[in-house]
Amino acid sequence: MSRYSRTGGYGSGYGGGYGIGYPIWSPVVRILIITCVIVFLLQNFARIAGGLGTFEQIFGLSARDVTQRFFLWQLVTYIFLHDGVFHILFNMLALWMLGSDLERTWGGREFTRFFFICGIGAGISTVFLETLFGQNSTTIGASGAIYGILLAYGMHFPNRIIYLLIFPIPAKWFVVLMGGLAFFSALGPSSGVANVAHLGGMLFGFLYLKFWKGGGGGFRGRYDRWRRDRMRKKFNVYYGDRYNDPPEDLRWRRWK
Repeated sequence: MSRYSRTGGYGSGYGGGYGIGYPIWSPVVRILIITCVIVFLLQNFARIAGGLGTFEQIFGLSARDVTQRFFLWQLVTYIFLHDGVFHILFNMLALWMLGSDLERTWGGREFTRFFFICGIGAGISTVFLETLFGQNSTTIGASGAIYGILLAYGMHFPNRIIYLLIFPIPAKWFVVLMGGLAFFSALGPSSGVANVAHLGGMLFGFLYLKFWKGGGGGFRGRYDRWRRDRMRKKFNVYYGDRYNDPPEDLRWRRWK
């Protein structure tokens, strides 16, 4: 998957003019990719040593372990584990190509928060659905977080062209296509609950963007306005007396 840059000079990762653009690694994206690669290597070392099952049982996401044994760290650690070269390759490729623009737009702290909200949200969705349907499996991978990043990319850059193999498609329709494919593929008889729950990352990402980060109309915007109004009132109470009209005798002295 490669990307066409409509605004050739956008950011520091593109050259001038029109063409296929490849973003540079932004700092947080670089750290996340390196972390996933290191963990993937540890998985392979554990496989060679015969301890892969134990490694994934401890750090992979299991609904039974989270709800009954309170292995809450699995809601985070499962994001960095991957099942095979192609699994990690496509996830890291999407993280690099889509996440770099978002990090430059939001900043590293906000992007990091969003990544983990989507990843943990997908994990919570997995635990909820598997508990609801009485299933238990080990879920690994950053797919939930990647789906959330894909959604955010489509919302922030809806007309940015993404090349699906050789076919150009606007980002907003690419989001619809990938979300629809993930959903309908999860309805197949051989698909597990975890495949549907990956869309939980997209759901949590949408809720965060819409109701918390959604500008002045979101929860965060209303909270910031409330804080500003509260500070303004405190300021008026504290300094109000100093700017009130002076007494009559003082005003008369000023004119003398």
